[in-house]
Amino acid sequence: MDGAGAAAGTARHGLAAGAPVAFTLAGVLRGVRRCLPLVAGLTPYGLVAGVVAQGHGLSLAEAALMSAAVFAGAGQIMALGAWTHPASLVAASLACFAVNLRMVLVGPVLSPWLDGLRGWRLWGSLFVMTDLIGALSLTEMQTGSTDAGFLLGAGLVLWAWWVLTSAAGFLVGAAVQPPPGHPLFFAVAAAFVAVLVPMWCGVRRDLLPWAVAAAVAFVVSQACPGSYWHIVVGALAGSFAGALRDRRQGVAA
Repeated sequence: MDGAGAAAGTARHGLAAGAPVAFTLAGVLRGVRRCLPLVAGLTPYGLVAGVVAQGHGLSLAEAALMSAAVFAGAGQIMALGAWTHPASLVAASLACFAVNLRMVLVGPVLSPWLDGLRGWRLWGSLFVMTDLIGALSLTEMQTGSTDAGFLLGAGLVLWAWWVLTSAAGFLVGAAVQPPPGHPLFFAVAAAFVAVLVPMWCGVRRDLLPWAVAAAVAFVVSQACPGSYWHIVVGALAGSFAGALRDRRQGVAA
């Protein structure tokens, strides 16, 4: 991108062109305060992740460690859905990776902040990045703030609450002992329905790529039962269909 393009992109984010990025304790604390009222909405999700982990035979320590290391709600529940005995690390990792590919889009949006960070500040911020934290940080950035500590502060609150609620969910699962087939274990499918709903932009825009993704995923799931390749292949097919449609529409325009 040339200098003019970079300046225009920065201006869209509410930052002055060439503004230096700061990372202060005040920014971290501001992120903490902004995120605290939002953790209640994460509680049911964390509880379900803990119950599902307990139902798949993980110990409390393993469930807490998974939540602390993975920190990806839909991806974590999906990985647990792929959990077998003995566990297939490839299948579980692939499932989590495929679900979280959408986060690739968040980094470029926050690049005016992230490009100015180095070392633990950058990697710590990327580790706690989620859809919600990305949206909060973008809103803060659009006010003209150059303090990237906001992102880390908000993310740490969400991370800590996720670990605590998933551990609490494990204890609930151990006390209740829901049988196989219990509605709680429908959480894998329910998580993806919840993620998809706000992404729908209408029939004219989304029907083709969604239909292609669904059809290809179904075919691959039948050809490779018990694996999670259908997630990756279906996602790539739908993305390709959407990109091809956008390109043709651009040429036609």
